Amino acid sequence: MSAKAICEATGKDLLNRFLNSTAITSRFISVNENANLKDLAVQNAWLKMEKLVIKPDQLIKRRGKLGLVKVGTDLNGCKEFLNKHMCKDIQIGSSVGKLRNFIIEPFVPHTPEEEAYVCIYSYRNADVILFHHLGGVDIGDVDSKALKYEIPIDGSIDEKEVYDKLLINMPLEKRELVTKFIVDLYRVYVQLYFTYLEINPLVITKDSIYIIDLAAKLDATAEYLCKQKWGEIAFPPPFGRDAFPEEAYIADLDSKSGASLKLTILNKKGRIWTMVAGGGASVIYADTICELGGASELANYGEYSGAPSEQQTYEYAKTILSLMTKERHPEGKILLIGGGIANFTNVAATFKGIVKALREFQTKLIEHNVSIFVRRAGPNYQEGLRVMRETGNTLGVPVHVFGPETHMTAIVAMALKRKEIPKLPETKLTTANFLLPSHMGADAFSPGFNGGGGMTSPSINSSFSPVFSPPPISSQTTKFTRPLFTSRTRAIVWGMQSRAVQSMLDFDFACSRKEWSVVAMIYPFSGDHRQKFYWGHKEILIPVYKNMSDAMNKHPQADVLISFASLRSAYDSTLETLKFPQIRTIAIIAEGIPENLTRKMIKLARSKGVTVIGPATVGGIKPGCFKIGNTGGMMDNLLSSKLHRPGSVAYVSRSGGMSNELNNIISRSTNGVYEGIAIGGDRYPGTTFLDHLLRYEADPEVKMMVLLGEVGGVEEYDVCDAIKDRRLTKPLIAWCIGTCASMFNSEVQFGHAGACANSDHETAVAKNKALREHGAHVPNTFDELGNVINQVYQQLVEAQIIVPKEEVAPPTVPMDYDWARELGIIRKPASFMTTICDERGNELTYAGIPITRVIKEELGIGGTLSLLWFQRRLPTYATKFFEMVLMVTADHGPAVSGAHNTIVCARAGKDLVSSLVSGLLTIGERFGGALDGAARQFSQAYDSNIIPMEFVNQMRKKGELIMGIGHRVKSINNPDMRVKLMKDYVKQTFPLTPVLDYALEVEKVTTSKKPNLILNVDGIVAVSVVDLLRNSGCFTREEAQEYLDIGVLNGLFVLGRTIGFIGHYLDQKRLKQGLYRHPWDDISYILPEQSSSSNSIQ
Repeated sequence: MSAKAICEATGKDLLNRFLNSTAITSRFISVNENANLKDLAVQNAWLKMEKLVIKPDQLIKRRGKLGLVKVGTDLNGCKEFLNKHMCKDIQIGSSVGKLRNFIIEPFVPHTPEEEAYVCIYSYRNADVILFHHLGGVDIGDVDSKALKYEIPIDGSIDEKEVYDKLLINMPLEKRELVTKFIVDLYRVYVQLYFTYLEINPLVITKDSIYIIDLAAKLDATAEYLCKQKWGEIAFPPPFGRDAFPEEAYIADLDSKSGASLKLTILNKKGRIWTMVAGGGASVIYADTICELGGASELANYGEYSGAPSEQQTYEYAKTILSLMTKERHPEGKILLIGGGIANFTNVAATFKGIVKALREFQTKLIEHNVSIFVRRAGPNYQEGLRVMRETGNTLGVPVHVFGPETHMTAIVAMALKRKEIPKLPETKLTTANFLLPSHMGADAFSPGFNGGGGMTSPSINSSFSPVFSPPPISSQTTKFTRPLFTSRTRAIVWGMQSRAVQSMLDFDFACSRKEWSVVAMIYPFSGDHRQKFYWGHKEILIPVYKNMSDAMNKHPQADVLISFASLRSAYDSTLETLKFPQIRTIAIIAEGIPENLTRKMIKLARSKGVTVIGPATVGGIKPGCFKIGNTGGMMDNLLSSKLHRPGSVAYVSRSGGMSNELNNIISRSTNGVYEGIAIGGDRYPGTTFLDHLLRYEADPEVKMMVLLGEVGGVEEYDVCDAIKDRRLTKPLIAWCIGTCASMFNSEVQFGHAGACANSDHETAVAKNKALREHGAHVPNTFDELGNVINQVYQQLVEAQIIVPKEEVAPPTVPMDYDWARELGIIRKPASFMTTICDERGNELTYAGIPITRVIKEELGIGGTLSLLWFQRRLPTYATKFFEMVLMVTADHGPAVSGAHNTIVCARAGKDLVSSLVSGLLTIGERFGGALDGAARQFSQAYDSNIIPMEFVNQMRKKGELIMGIGHRVKSINNPDMRVKLMKDYVKQTFPLTPVLDYALEVEKVTTSKKPNLILNVDGIVAVSVVDLLRNSGCFTREEAQEYLDIGVLNGLFVLGRTIGFIGHYLDQKRLKQGLYRHPWDDISYILPEQSSSSNSIQ
């Protein structure tokens, strides 16, 4: 949503900060249920000294007439007013809510003659200032009374015009004052990205202006531009609907995601809950629920779209399920997991997130007697439905799952028991055939297909206007009625969107185009290069340019630009594009461009004769010719909807997701789509419905047209006017979604930014009525849309206006390897295997344990080591022992070979990694390698039942050293504290220590001969690890021996000593030590003696 209402206090604060002293600064305090009036009075002395006004500040209109304003009172009167109204239920119209927020201001004494009215609002082509010299609660119909002054886009306000046009009824002595105020107010309006600003009354005395009551909306999408000026802005919910923390959580999730996540709680006790994918589809589901009598039980409105990740969908689903299972309902509850046919969202990924949440809430779902109905299609939907069906078998509640073979909203009628639940045959997913479901075979596309939700719809032929042949079309086409795309269209793509480009090339190939449509890409964040793509089986290279001018100059044949730029850069990149006359069509995918910027962009494009599709769109498609980006979804959907060749039906929609559903409906009800455009969900799309319908009217290949409008805006009335004056003569089937809006007690902003009615004139019901009255074919519900399309089509066939053609089979299009693998239809031997770590999911896991658990449960370095080295979680005593090993082996001074090498390399100017490696490479049998040997010798001796004395004697006879025995400095009388600490810990915490005990007996024998032949650090570590692996109960004897054989002990020494080596490197760098040169006096130079004969001269 873009335009969001703000509190009166917020609006007055903004005007206080940015108006240039043209009005008296508003003094006010905001009071909520937690406020302390006593403290506020200390901070604001005027509360005790002046007469006051108190009123609710909760987006309530006509507060004065409702008796919710107390004027001329004092602080005690305000307290009484608050006691009477604070947190009390009140009904305003059909909305019931609690009053929680109030505003208190000083009372401004004035006469009725000093009250005026001013309002600024925006529409597509201009900003409008309304002014009336009389204001207040009794102003009446201000639209008919107020004087109007329009400021065109990119225009500037003219003081003289304001003075002469708006203020003709004001006293002369006040005009100059008011003129300056209005000019300043408009400056702030534009500067702070207001979309609506109303002040009533505006009190105008002889020399001062006071802002009394204020209502305003800001363009929330402009936050990235205005954050510093706005500060922290709170957008309150409409009156009658409390703000829920869950809504705030989803809004926060949405703000941090590239996807779209929306949630509005309508009735937390409601029985019907929805989890719908797609802005347009979510509105249609709400419509259908209300049409079938479920309005009072509809609990929420919301949507997820834009390819959210599995984790994001899980969080969204978890939030809805937590709300749904808070309160019981005697009839149980219904969860509708619905959506249209996705264009690019991976259905399987989103469904896995939903399934994860369903399993987590399994017990509560059973307790609340929940029934789940699922309908979805789009990329990888087969896997998504399979996962959902398998979950349904074990979830313990009824789960009914349907795909594109079922009408989108049919599950609503099933859930509300208006329609029987069909038993679908199980699909055998044994081959790749599942990519094209059986119902989508070549013979399944009967034009007589019933596109409704399974309910028999009444015959509506009697309401049809007669089918007639359109008048001859003029051979002169204007720049706005010319075809946008042909089979020779060449495009440039802005943004590194490789998957979208490959989808376009695959569509080109399926359409039997002679050449691919994408000639270049623009990506400012890298240098010029080439990207590899596929044309059928053949690999091709498409150039990528850093600068737009290079792309345009080198590819003058390109006349379409598809912009995947972000909302922050889409405006600037579009303005740059408009500098190149070769570009005649621009598609802007980004959602959330500020409205003021969009309007400027539209005006400039229109002046240059450039057609803009979007913003906030998936694009459009012309079967057999060209498609924009991800439009139409995956190849299986493109082919199943027969989009590889043209039909006779052209459509225009706001919703990208619903355009794909229209492809499905039209292909089942007619001979197919000729062209389809999604103009975008923003309030000001680059082109309107009428722009495209006029193009279709001018194209002789288009025989009938479909319009899918929606609540909000007035573009559909332009279509009515065009039908009336016969600029549109071809049969038009039209439906506006959002009919449910009038059934809600409070205002609901639907998924698209423009889907909110600001007046009765903008409601879907009013627009459907107007379209029907002007001769369009309007069904009774969305469910009947397919039936109406089919009936009009059949009439045109009978009149021989449409002559069905023989079906043309498309060429075989290879599937990408990555996608085929994700669908599970191919397998390939892996080059690598791993069992310790997985970074592919939403969270890094070590041996299956998420990193959040590793941190939260404080597993530490020892626990992490146990997971990554041993693929299991070891007891705490074991992980602490590993940490102790790392501590005692971390360093042993600079004199040892490893540390010495590290120091020498560091002083030679080498980097950390090179210096570290030089030290590590010295580790071997003579340095650090004793651990493996000690473990092997002691464990073999113990296992052979050789007494310690005999073991020592055997090793002496062999002439072999006993690894892990002996120390240069320490002795039995001067023990190594490292060994003592570890020995004590192991004896106290390990369940059994037989090999350690054996080693200590060996030490008794060796120290009796020489006192320094003690068990050293290598020895204590080696035998303790053997005891740990053998006796912890976590390993079999074979596993324990395998870990010893593959070098886990040396791994411990290497890991520990790495800490010390890095320390030595950092130490030398910090001390700024120079290049090391070994002193001569520490080198013994022994040269071979030269014979006398060799010294003689030959």
